[in-house]
Amino acid sequence: MARRGASSGGANARKRSDRRPETLAEAVDGGLAELIPDRERPRAWTLNLDGAPQSHVDLDDPAHLSFPYQRRIGHIADLVAPAGQPLHVVHLGGGAFTLARYIAATRPRSTQQIVELDAALVQLVRRELPLDPQARIRVRSTDARAGLGKIPDDWADLVIADAFSGSRTPAHLNSTEFLTDVRRVLKPTGQYVANLTDGPPLAHLRGQIATAAAVFPELALAADPAVLRGRRFGNAVLLASGLPLKVAELTRRVATDPHPGRVEHGRDLADFTGGAAAVRDADARPSPAPPSSAFQ
Repeated sequence: MARRGASSGGANARKRSDRRPETLAEAVDGGLAELIPDRERPRAWTLNLDGAPQSHVDLDDPAHLSFPYQRRIGHIADLVAPAGQPLHVVHLGGGAFTLARYIAATRPRSTQQIVELDAALVQLVRRELPLDPQARIRVRSTDARAGLGKIPDDWADLVIADAFSGSRTPAHLNSTEFLTDVRRVLKPTGQYVANLTDGPPLAHLRGQIATAAAVFPELALAADPAVLRGRRFGNAVLLASGLPLKVAELTRRVATDPHPGRVEHGRDLADFTGGAAAVRDADARPSPAPPSSAFQ
C-alpha cells in the first residue's frame, strides 16, 4: 500500500497524529483504489477507482450522503417503508458501503447483504473504513448476478444496483433476465433502484428504462436536468416496483437537494424513453464509458 504524501524520517507518533490524514492508494482487483480524505469532515473519505469517484463515507455521520445520486437513492430508502422500520436490503456493488451504512444508521436492526466482486477492495474498505460491528451487514465477494441468485424469493424490501467494472456497468446486469431475478428476490411491496450512467444521445439510459418497464409496471427516474436533456454525461437513478410509487414526495425531496434534480414518471417518462426496446441477455452491452472530462 502506498500513501501519497507520506513523509520519511523519524517523526514521532504524536506529530503524525496532528497531521491531516493522507490519501491512501492501493491496488485492488479492479484497478487503483484511492481513499482521499475530506478536508471539511475529519473522518470522511472519498473512494476513487482508477480516478473515477465511487463513494463518499463519513465515519462520524454515516447518514450524510455527499454524492447527488446517493442522496437520491437515500430518499428512496427513506420512502420504501415507514421511518425507522427495519429493512431487508440487497446491495449489488459495494464501493465503500456508503448506502449500507446509511440504512444501518437510519433504520437500525435492518438486515443487509452486500455483493461486491472485488475482494481486495472489500478488504481495503473493511480495514480502513470499518463497519459498525453492531450493524447487520454481510458482505459476499462474488459476482453481482451470481450473488443475487443465492438470495431467497420474496426476501428483500429493497435491491440497490450500483455495480461497476471500472466506470461501466457490466452487460449481464443490463437485461430483462437480470431484472426478472431481481423481481423474484423482492417482496411484493419491494422496490428496485439502479444507479445508471450515460451521456448524449442517452441510448443506453432509454434502453434501460424500457428493460425495466418489461419487468415492472411502476417506474420513476431521478437525475440532474442537464443529464436528462442530453447535455452532459452523468448519473440517473432508476426506481422500479410492482406497486405505485411515492412520486410526489420523491419529487419534492429531489428538487430541494443541494444539487437539485428532476423526477420523470408516467407519460413523461414513457415519452423520454422514446420507443426504445427492452434489452435481453443476448444483446446486452456494458454501459458507455464516460468521456475523459467526466471526472475533471
